[in-house]
Amino acid sequence: MSLAATAEPAETPTAETQASGSSFYAAMKVLPPAERAAMFDIYAFCRQVDDIADEAGIDKAERRRQLDAWRADLDALYAGGEARLSAFLAEPVRRFGLKKDDFLAVIDGMQMDVDADIVAPSYDVLDLYCDRVASAVGRLSVCVFGMEEAPGVALAYDLGRALQLTNILRDVDEDAEIGRLYMPLEALQAAGITARDPKAVIADSRLDTACRWVASRAHAHYAKAEAIMAQKPKGRLIAPRLMGAVYGQILKRMEAEGWSAPRRRVSLSKPHLLWLVLRRGLFA
Repeated sequence: MSLAATAEPAETPTAETQASGSSFYAAMKVLPPAERAAMFDIYAFCRQVDDIADEAGIDKAERRRQLDAWRADLDALYAGGEARLSAFLAEPVRRFGLKKDDFLAVIDGMQMDVDADIVAPSYDVLDLYCDRVASAVGRLSVCVFGMEEAPGVALAYDLGRALQLTNILRDVDEDAEIGRLYMPLEALQAAGITARDPKAVIADSRLDTACRWVASRAHAHYAKAEAIMAQKPKGRLIAPRLMGAVYGQILKRMEAEGWSAPRRRVSLSKPHLLWLVLRRGLFA
């Protein structure tokens, strides 16, 4: 549901319904009620600002206006004023000490998509994008999980990037359809791909090589995130363990199938998700 479609802020039940059936939903359902509600509120925020960046039929000036409206509304929320769009975030902000800068970073990531369709960015630019749209969400999440700041920020850094790179590899076809190509320039160059038009790139037989370049970076981030969690820092680690396990499995399946056309969007079956919940959730 986008800001363009409604003037009312999203409510947690709506966010939970939207997430139902997703890997995120499975991971969040293992949390206690207060933490689970907070995570679905964060999800609702992300969905709304993401829709501003992606929904068809809205010009860039209007998208920027809507993102600025969210920034102003968050300023009001944190200043103790009257917030409307972000009012549903008041309770998780109060209870878990969520930082305004992390919400703003997510908006800044959406702004990158609005300002120009991202096509073959340098890896440094892609890394900044991943930090804003994924690791910033991780920084909000680890507050809800009750982690201490240093290990929490470190986990958000690596797990956020791992998950986002996995999503980029899974969504290459869908992104190309809307004129975007998040594959980094260095990966394309390493594969010998000179085209920059998204549809031409995904039709190139060498895309598999470029995707494996990105996959290796994702694996490195998964390994670092797993090492942080293996130290058993304070906090509820069930949800991040599940997210890492689910998306790590998706990445391995994509590698096994390869990225040669025709591709299918890889996902895990409900029985496999349940198995991961039992293995990583109840027995973590």
